[in-house]
Amino acid sequence: MKAQVFCGDVLDIAPKVGTVDLVMCSPPYEAARTYGIDFNLKGQEWVDWAVERYMACLSVCRGLVVWVVEGQTRDFRWSAAPALMLADLHRRGVHLRKPPVYYRNGIPGSGGPDFLRNDWEWCICGTNGGKLPWSDNTAMGKPPEWHAGGVSNNRAANGKRKPAPKYAKPDLANPGNVIKCVVGGGNMGSDLTHDNEAPFPEKLVEMFVRSFCPPDGIVWDCFSGSGTTAAVSVKSGRNIIASDIRQSQCDLTRLRVREAVGELRADEVLV
Repeated sequence: MKAQVFCGDVLDIAPKVGTVDLVMCSPPYEAARTYGIDFNLKGQEWVDWAVERYMACLSVCRGLVVWVVEGQTRDFRWSAAPALMLADLHRRGVHLRKPPVYYRNGIPGSGGPDFLRNDWEWCICGTNGGKLPWSDNTAMGKPPEWHAGGVSNNRAANGKRKPAPKYAKPDLANPGNVIKCVVGGGNMGSDLTHDNEAPFPEKLVEMFVRSFCPPDGIVWDCFSGSGTTAAVSVKSGRNIIASDIRQSQCDLTRLRVREAVGELRADEVLV
């Protein structure tokens, strides 16, 4: 598998990547942390920044563009940044798919003094239109747990009941759009992930890479960070183009790729 790593902003890198089959990434969240580069966008300013770069991803992707994002809650008010981003992408003509949910164990005690702990984040998925050129939506599926039940029926447009087609039990069930992951505690896939401020687990990336990028296809992670997308891609038989605006994260991504293909020495660490 081929792995390329570039250092730079999405808008500068997009013209260099050619055409890719899948974009899978997680950008800096609004006003969450500065990432050492004074990144402090929030509200509509963050949405405008994100939409411009999402459109750049679409311009080079023949398939699905996936961004894992979340908003911020301050002074008892959620920013709604993911929803605002979705709305702006829709107005720009992007063909959105219903966002899958990245479900993970939230921080114990979070949620503030009066609300619920946040256990999920948005996976914003969009295309340039039409059926995906390649997909295997049961790649991460499992055999159905339950046998077919009794005779079922549907309602016609006039409200009358009509027999439903007989249920044909598939070999593998579609895994659904709630992607359940455990984070932290050695569940991220590599100890190297902790050299990044906000890594996501390999299981989350594997769902999209195996389901929406063909074998030997090309994945682009334009916010490569901990290098998780790069590592999963090469382990899954896909080519990876990774980029990040920070040189430290480009170096980390290269280590993850070498680890994934068995070339990393045990004594190698980032300084």
